Amino acid sequence: MALRGVCVVELAGLAPGPFCGMILADFGAQVLRVDRPGSSGDVSRLSRGKRSLALDLKRPEGASVLRRLCERADVLLEPFRHGVMEKLQLGPEILQQENPKLIYARLSGFGQSGKFSRVAGHDINFLALSGVLSKIGRSGENPYAPLNLLGDFGGGGLMCALGIVMALFERTHSGKGQVIDANMVEGAAYLSSFLWKTQKTGLWEQPRGQNILDGGAPYYTTYRTADGQFMAVGAIEPQFYELMIKGLGLKSDELPPQMSMTDWPEMKKKFADIFAKKTKAEWCQIFDGTDACVTPVLTLEEVVHHDHSKERGSFFMGGEQDVSPRPAPVLSDTPAIPSPKPDPLVGEHTEEILKEFGFSQKEIDQLTSDKIIESYKPKANL
Repeated sequence: MALRGVCVVELAGLAPGPFCGMILADFGAQVLRVDRPGSSGDVSRLSRGKRSLALDLKRPEGASVLRRLCERADVLLEPFRHGVMEKLQLGPEILQQENPKLIYARLSGFGQSGKFSRVAGHDINFLALSGVLSKIGRSGENPYAPLNLLGDFGGGGLMCALGIVMALFERTHSGKGQVIDANMVEGAAYLSSFLWKTQKTGLWEQPRGQNILDGGAPYYTTYRTADGQFMAVGAIEPQFYELMIKGLGLKSDELPPQMSMTDWPEMKKKFADIFAKKTKAEWCQIFDGTDACVTPVLTLEEVVHHDHSKERGSFFMGGEQDVSPRPAPVLSDTPAIPSPKPDPLVGEHTEEILKEFGFSQKEIDQLTSDKIIESYKPKANL
């Protein structure tokens, strides 16, 4: 796979960090997750393809173990607020002095500097500070966060993975590692570059929820069907809009112009009344295979069984018999091969990892005795 031979030490965290590590593991990196002894493990369920080492970093002996791991690792992925790693004597100045090739990836909410760098936050706070949240929501209603996808996973985990891959590539030229300051606020803002670059084009001149792409247009929104399901409409271009109108049984010459914004509210009501007369399946029969840009809003259960998904193999059965999306993008020669094994238990690979990094059995026994490390041996089901 593309990242074969790359060793990543991932310090356990929530959502964005585990997702970043899972991306790297899916594409071939050897990812070692450092868990806190006694913890419940990865509650985000994003530890596919990783191994677990249970290590107490708050004690000097534990920090010393991590330093030894990082002497031979390619990447350290840490998810803490600014200053936490420095307090543990594990900052980049120390670790990169011992291993100049180490890529030190710092994934945080607000970044490594600035007045918010030491405060707590979640996806909705990161989106709020990035400016993106102000653009999301229906007309006349409060802004709302679209799950926790944009900040945590798009602006956070995915951007951090991109930064790591770029740093690995740059290292092939310089031979040196570097520090990556990946954070959800700036990552989400960067994802929204299209918003910034189109501010003066008239695309967003109306209040939130009244523009073409934010739910204001009758041809770019969702409609409820007769069976309580939904269809998504994205017929922006005139030729696609014409096909949508035809599918609805209407004639465009009997309707207001597509771009007449004053008529949009009334057109929404008209389209809603028509969509409500047929089931989702009936609308799919009308629009599937056309360029009308009208598609069903699939549930997570439905998308797995959709013809398009099945034809492409877009989902697979994981090691714990759960369905997961196939890693993306698809590489023609070195595609990702997600691990079929169950997610690791806390400390499941502690001794195995330490031995690989040159720790003797005597050292491991002492660390165990001192409660610096923990090992968990899964029992075989006979």
